[in-house]
Amino acid sequence: MLRPFAKPALALVGTVALAACSGSDAATADFPTWHNPDVNVVSRMVTAAGVATATSMRPDGTLETVALDLTTGRKLWAQPATMAGRLPGMGVPPPAIVDGAVVALDPVKQGRWNATLVARDARTGKQTWTRPIHSTFGPQRCGPYVCVSEHTALEAARVVVLDPATGKQMWKLPGIAEVEWSDAGRVVFLRLARDPMIESYELKSGKLQWQQPIEQALGPGIDMSGGWAFGATGDNLVGYVAPYTDSRTKKVSTFGLFSIKIADGTINWMRPSVVRVYPSGNPGFAPVVRPVDQHGQYGGFARLDPETGRVMGQITADQVPGSGWWLAFPGQMEKLGFLKHDSGGSAFDLAGGKPVPVKEQRGWSFCVTDPKPLPLKGQAPGFYSIASVCEFDLSNGKRVSGDGAPPHWFTGSHDGWRLWRDEKGGMHGIKDDTAAAPGMYG
Repeated sequence: MLRPFAKPALALVGTVALAACSGSDAATADFPTWHNPDVNVVSRMVTAAGVATATSMRPDGTLETVALDLTTGRKLWAQPATMAGRLPGMGVPPPAIVDGAVVALDPVKQGRWNATLVARDARTGKQTWTRPIHSTFGPQRCGPYVCVSEHTALEAARVVVLDPATGKQMWKLPGIAEVEWSDAGRVVFLRLARDPMIESYELKSGKLQWQQPIEQALGPGIDMSGGWAFGATGDNLVGYVAPYTDSRTKKVSTFGLFSIKIADGTINWMRPSVVRVYPSGNPGFAPVVRPVDQHGQYGGFARLDPETGRVMGQITADQVPGSGWWLAFPGQMEKLGFLKHDSGGSAFDLAGGKPVPVKEQRGWSFCVTDPKPLPLKGQAPGFYSIASVCEFDLSNGKRVSGDGAPPHWFTGSHDGWRLWRDEKGGMHGIKDDTAAAPGMYG
């Protein structure tokens, strides 16, 4: 999955990034809100059972699983965490929360096993079961179960489906897969193989319901090494596959955006040869893309309707200013801005594609545009934390003071709560009862 600032995922995007051109979604003083500065969140944040959890980095470069009370932001417990076989371009994985259990990877080695998968009570942190692990991309929720790709560094790689209460194995699949969507009855996997597939399985039995090769949507030449991202919108799953340049042949892999029906895997629409820009909405909620032609030349920018794939608003390639900018969006993405740090930028109305006065236009952009890799102890180099966004005045390119919440398209919302990481790693939460939607990170 794409984890800006994961370098492979951004290889062809260049300096493309998104922010917002207006004030924050809501004044935090009007809603229940909290800030916990005593963590350094580096993974995506996950909520369930009244708990917010994430992977945090300690001052010594080691990792820990942290659980916070969702209502107050108070830390409930923390335990050492690790990665064993995770690829840097995927970013640091979060724990999984399933049926009141937080499942994460502990740095406990046992003989040939490199770590231990541990389940704990979400509120108390009390350990309930363990499972030795050789290598894995990390645990994920799949409906009422826990899904884990095991032995990812070995030929015997497989996906196991576990009972969150006992750790008992319910069923398994050969190969490596990532959960992209699930409910109480089914799970939809991205099967990572020579010919990547989207596959749906009945959760109770493990019976295959349908499968759809990604090549059917985007064409031959798929290579998942560039990264990917998925998001659900209604009854559909929208997927993005990023481009990857082969270092030997210099050939660029097939890339683009597509949508399939969750019920039967039917392809709804496809947009080949477009790159997703950052920061931006989840592909299933507010996809923003830029086309790339056969010669590697970028076009303009377009926001797509995730239901139909149709263009909702765009600007043309000749409207894009020279260089040295970062993109900017308002809370509702009705405008597109070009932020130039410490100098005047520009902005466009997306619906009509016309320029608008930049005076008093505000926008959210990455707080840091040249992030440094995390100084993780005992891990491969090249891991980055999830990004933070800050508000800027587009007329002068300067930061706007204040502690407003980032836009809904960036944070997403779950059970009325929106969570985000500030540039120091602190975790924030606001309960503004915004409609449920995936954020940039899912």
